[in-house]
Amino acid sequence: MAFQRQCLFIDDDPDDQEFFRDAALTIDPELSCVFASNGFEAISMIREKNLTPHFIFIDMNMPKMNGKETLEEIRKIGRLDDASIFIYSTAAAPRTTEEMMALGATDFLIKPSSVQGLQDLLEKILK
Repeated sequence: MAFQRQCLFIDDDPDDQEFFRDAALTIDPELSCVFASNGFEAISMIREKNLTPHFIFIDMNMPKMNGKETLEEIRKIGRLDDASIFIYSTAAAPRTTEEMMALGATDFLIKPSSVQGLQDLLEKILK
């Protein structure tokens, strides 16, 4: 069986989840995409299902557990040390970007406004 890369996308907006899935699978049809609607759900999935994604995308602004809190919890899980973690938001102040990078984010991404923009962004990350 071929090695399959896995992506975890954490976002409370179902439309953003679908938008992401469509763009990611256009770039890499073999990519396994797993979705969580908030940080608590994501942490639970990681721990209970022994989920070890290669790429994790975290929406910055979510109810219950925001992107920063989710990032901090994920970075405490040793088996995810090699995962590329991207904070994903509609806007970013330089101070926020610096803080997320200091907490272990691989990069801070601004949500593109178009499918093509998202595909272009994901092509750089997933290839």
